[in-house]
Amino acid sequence: MQYGFVIDNRKCIGCHACTVACKTENHVSLGVNRTWVKYVEKGVYPNTRRVFQVTRCNHCEKPPCVAICPTTAMYQRRDGIVDFNSDRCIGCKACMQACPYDSIYIDPSEGTAAKCHFCAHRTEVGLEPACVVVCPEHAIIAGDLSDASSEAAQLVARKTVRVRKPEQGTQPKLYYIDADESAIVPTAARHEPFYMFSQRNAALHGSGAIYPPDSPLLQPNAVAAYDVGHARPWGWQVPAYCWTKAIGSGALAIPAIAMALKYLSADRLRDIALSTIALLFTAITTALLVCDLEHKARFLRVVLTPQKKSWLARGAFILITYSGLCSLFCLAAVAGFSAVTSLLLWPTVLVGFGAACYTAFLFGQCEGRDLWQTPLLPAHLIVQTLLCGSAVLALLPPSFGGSAAARAFAVPALIITLALHMIMMLGEVAMPHTTDNSRYAARLITHGPFSAAFWAGAIAFGGFVPLLIMLAAPHNAIATGIASVLALAGLLIFEWCFVMAGQSVPNS
Repeated sequence: MQYGFVIDNRKCIGCHACTVACKTENHVSLGVNRTWVKYVEKGVYPNTRRVFQVTRCNHCEKPPCVAICPTTAMYQRRDGIVDFNSDRCIGCKACMQACPYDSIYIDPSEGTAAKCHFCAHRTEVGLEPACVVVCPEHAIIAGDLSDASSEAAQLVARKTVRVRKPEQGTQPKLYYIDADESAIVPTAARHEPFYMFSQRNAALHGSGAIYPPDSPLLQPNAVAAYDVGHARPWGWQVPAYCWTKAIGSGALAIPAIAMALKYLSADRLRDIALSTIALLFTAITTALLVCDLEHKARFLRVVLTPQKKSWLARGAFILITYSGLCSLFCLAAVAGFSAVTSLLLWPTVLVGFGAACYTAFLFGQCEGRDLWQTPLLPAHLIVQTLLCGSAVLALLPPSFGGSAAARAFAVPALIITLALHMIMMLGEVAMPHTTDNSRYAARLITHGPFSAAFWAGAIAFGGFVPLLIMLAAPHNAIATGIASVLALAGLLIFEWCFVMAGQSVPNS
C-alpha cells in the first residue's frame, strides 16, 4: 500500500477550500499551513494567465525528514503515509531542513514539528482527507497508488504528471497534472514585497526566503501573486555552533602533529590549557545546540531514545565521546601522568576530527539545502579544525604553556590551513553546481545580501589580511596574535554566510 495525492491543475480554481478544510480538520494554528495554494501570474497584458499550485507534504517513498529526525518523531507508516509524533519531538527543526518541499513547520502552540499527515485519522476509518472532500472541482485526488484500480493510480498511469524536485531522489507521492514551470519550480517566479491580497510576512525570521530580482533563474514576466512565507529554521546558534565546535575539536590537533614530527616536546601546562579550551568550547557547542531547540527539556531524548540513522543523534554520541576523552586527558595532565596523556593524545585528536566533520554528514541529510551537500565539506571541516587549532596554539600565552617553539610551528600551520580554507571557500561557491537550489544559494553569497560579509569579512579581512600579516612578520607575537584573531573571525563570518544563505533559497 502506498498512499499519495494527484493534483489536477486543469481543474483547480485557487479557492483555498483545501487550506481552510485542513486547518479546521487538524486544528492548525494561525500563521502556519499544512496545505496552501500558490498563485503565479505570467505573461504581458492583455495576454496573461494565472496558474495555481496546491502545496503540501509529498509523502515521499524515501522521506529525508524521517532519516534525519534524531528521536523518531517523524516516521513512515506501512501504508506510505509520513506521520509525526509530537510527544517525541524535541523541536530541533532538522526535518524542516531535510524537506525539499517546505512542507514542515513548527507548531506555534506546541513547539513541535507538524505537517500534512494525509488526515491519517480519517484514512484509517475509510474516509478521504478533508481537502479531498471539500474541493469543489475534484482537483485533489487521494488514494492507494499501488492499487491499479484506484482513481489516483489510473491518473498517474494515463496522464502526463510531474513531481517537484525529482532530482532529490525522494520519490515523492504528490503528482501534478498540467503543472506549470513557473509555479512548480520555486525559483522561477519573481516575488514582490506584497501579494494580490496580502503582504509577505516580514515578521518571519528572514521573511521565508530571499528573491533577488536579478537572479538568472527567474522566468521573464512571471510573478508570484500569492504565496505563504516560511521562516529560516536555524538561527545564529548553528553557525556559532560550527565555529565553536571547530575550535573545541582542533585545540589538541596541531600540538599532536608537531610532537609527531618532533617539532615540539610534551608540555604538561600546555596539555592542561589546551584540553581545558577543548572542553570549554565543546560545552559551548552543546549549549548552542540545546539553545536552538524548541523543547530544550527534551534534549536527552537524543541520547536516551536515538534514531540511529540520524547524524544529529550520531553527532551527539561523538561529542560525548570526545568530551569524555578530553576530560580523561585533562585529568591525567593535571595529575602528572605523562604516560597516560601520551596514550590518550591521538585517540582524542582522532575523535576530535570525527566531531569536526560529522556536521558534513548531518548537512548531507538536509535534502532541502543543496549548498550544504557539497563533496568538499568533510575535508573543509577538517581544514577549519586545523586552522582553529593553529590559531589557538599561536594565541596561547607563555603562562599557559605557549612558547616560541609552539608559535614557530603554529604560524606556518595557520598559513597553510588558512590558504586551503580560502581555496575551499571559493570552491564552495564557484564550482559548478548541479541544482538550481545550490546555484541560487551560491549566488546569494557572491552577489546577493551575503556578498559584503563574504568578500569583505571572510575573504579579505578574515583571509588575505591575516595571511599578509603572517608572511610579513612571522616571528612577531603581536602580529601573529592579530592574524590569528582575524582568521578566527573570518571563519565565523563564513559559517554565518554558508548556513544562512543555504536556507534562504525558496523551497516552495
